[in-house]
Amino acid sequence: MPSVFVQGRPVDSYPRLAPESRQGKVRRITEVGEEVLHKPCRDVTEFGPDLAALIDDMFLTMYIADGAGLAANQVGVDLRLFVYDCPDDDGVRHVGHIVNPVLEPLDAAHRRLLDEGEGCLSVPGATMDVPRPDRAVVRGFDRDGQPVVIEGTGYFARCLAHEADHCAGQLYLDRLSGRERKDALRQVADRRDEVLARRAANIEALRA
Repeated sequence: MPSVFVQGRPVDSYPRLAPESRQGKVRRITEVGEEVLHKPCRDVTEFGPDLAALIDDMFLTMYIADGAGLAANQVGVDLRLFVYDCPDDDGVRHVGHIVNPVLEPLDAAHRRLLDEGEGCLSVPGATMDVPRPDRAVVRGFDRDGQPVVIEGTGYFARCLAHEADHCAGQLYLDRLSGRERKDALRQVADRRDEVLARRAANIEALRA
């Protein structure tokens, strides 16, 4: 099996960072409690240079934050769009972006829930177990308005579902019990400064 899929298609080789990130600018990552994260995002209706620049910025911002996925509302833009660079459980790397993503509902008979650790760049420092299906199928478009279908299993399926939730105005915290949510927010209080310092150091390393 190929070791890298880009936009759902296998490629022979790929750089360590997606080429889009070379043109990007680092944006501030929004955090839990900010309104843009807690309401459904708008559909993308214009495909052009502004959208392409946003995707470039999102890739670079994701890498600076050591993330596996990033939605547009996580950089303060309420559009249905996310980028990803994420492995699956077989070690296959998946890289790409999806505009106006729609997560397909799965027949309960053909899925298995995995209760595993999940974090979020907008909930800095917290990791909690969240049940997610072991398979995900997302339909949408690329930056040029061409249809794409991305399928994932294991950890990559978790990533796709997590980012699709963002576009619907949901954080993984919304899938937790009240007690679990308080635990996650305690983790944020304890670790946020450390996480933000690491991101700042990554930005300085980029400028060096």
